Amino acid sequence: MDQMSLNEDTALLPSRSLHPCSSSTISTDSCKSVQSIVILTYNVWFQDLEVNKRMAAIGDIIQEHKPHVISFQEVTPDIYNIFCKSSWWSEYKCSVPPELAAKRAYFCLQLSKLPVAAFYRSPFCNTIMGRELCLAELKVGNELQLVVATTHLESPCPTPPTWNQMFSKERVVQANESLSLLKSFPNVIFGGDMNWDDKLDGLPPLPDGWIDVWLKLHPDQPGLTYDSKANPMLTGSRLQKRLDRFFCHLPDFDIESIEMIGLKAIPNLKYTKEKKIKKQTQVLTLPVLPSDHFGLLLKITKNVDTKHF
Repeated sequence: MDQMSLNEDTALLPSRSLHPCSSSTISTDSCKSVQSIVILTYNVWFQDLEVNKRMAAIGDIIQEHKPHVISFQEVTPDIYNIFCKSSWWSEYKCSVPPELAAKRAYFCLQLSKLPVAAFYRSPFCNTIMGRELCLAELKVGNELQLVVATTHLESPCPTPPTWNQMFSKERVVQANESLSLLKSFPNVIFGGDMNWDDKLDGLPPLPDGWIDVWLKLHPDQPGLTYDSKANPMLTGSRLQKRLDRFFCHLPDFDIESIEMIGLKAIPNLKYTKEKKIKKQTQVLTLPVLPSDHFGLLLKITKNVDTKHF
């Protein structure tokens, strides 16, 4: 996979494996009054199924919730181009320049309304799927730093004849690699498509002081972001997993809420899908949702000790 060359800005960060995606810095004046910050993570699904209408629906979600920071996974060049033409796009600074987006089959993309010191990316040492850690170093007030990171950890791909290509060991290594780097920063939000399976992968290797936000705020709710029962577009699948997560270490912020978004079907839009039932093939007419995943929307606020910034 392609890698961007290092420059001297990387010395500001704790790992030489980070590759700067942008060297420009935006003035921090506009962020001084921001007390609450909304962060969205969303796997937008690279499948070429009603992609224009699905991305328009994701745009509606963005305009409704107005996140300050967005982390997308499975962005293709076509999806990138659709987003670039959207009315909300100009409000954000983008982590991936057009020339890089055009070279990659799919990738993670970060967008920020908040002032960005720099975007960085660090390819995983063991990936065979082009996966990487991406992060945005943000300025959210006088001397207060916030890092928002995202990833798309190695995906399980069970295929015949063994059906055992789950890539659990690879995911665990990638999670450890990510958290080892991110724990050096004071305030971190790490959200994305972790593809995490607690039964296969064990508990996420969170350092001391870190939390899994969904478990903290909704301990009695499963939080299934890939749910073949709740998402009728996935009829025929049996998968129900909490693949998407927010892990956080935020001593200077309070976590207010986390919710799932993208739960509703797009009005007046259907697609057909073949399914074998009792050895007979049936054609099903199913609704279309914005993605095969549900997104996660996180809201944080500066705590009492930092609100004067």
